[in-house]
Amino acid sequence: MGFCPRTPRLRCCVLERQVIDFLGYQWAPILTNFLHIIVVILGLFGTIQFRPRYVTGYAAWLVVWMTWNVFIICFYLEVGDLSRDSDLVLTFNLSMHRSWWMENGPGCRVTPITPPPSWAPEDHRYISISGCLMDFQFIEVAHSSLQILLALVGFIYACYVVKLISEEEDSFDFIGGFDSYGYQGPQKTSHLQLQPMYM
Repeated sequence: MGFCPRTPRLRCCVLERQVIDFLGYQWAPILTNFLHIIVVILGLFGTIQFRPRYVTGYAAWLVVWMTWNVFIICFYLEVGDLSRDSDLVLTFNLSMHRSWWMENGPGCRVTPITPPPSWAPEDHRYISISGCLMDFQFIEVAHSSLQILLALVGFIYACYVVKLISEEEDSFDFIGGFDSYGYQGPQKTSHLQLQPMYM
């Protein structure tokens, strides 16, 4: 988060996660991260432009985003019938890739297995991974947990902004103008008549 000092931390975290998911060819997280980036931009726009519908939409999306991240945590921890070895869930069965952190985690040493198994496709490499300081599933769980925490803060903030915008709209009398403050505009008098002016 320290590499994006001028942008909100939420966007930096999502952008970092998007890059990692691209490197791992995990298409479902890539799509949801992309949608999240778009909704964050719309939420910021709604906040700046005082548009409560945009901010409410952002808050609603954050509930979906938190649900997605709970699913990711359950997926990597293999809760219930979920299995992180399933290709269908995160890659749409388009590739045999896994989490980028599996090979590139802290302290991981990757050694190719030679010769590859006879049943192995020729365009894939087979490797052995050892020495990781932290297993990849726990890194993914930590990422998702951080996203849930940030989304929870964002949800509270969005609700607060919608409340402030609604109070501000209710405090001004749009129909009567400044009537609620005792202001009386100039009254029309009968001796003042507008005449057309010819030049």
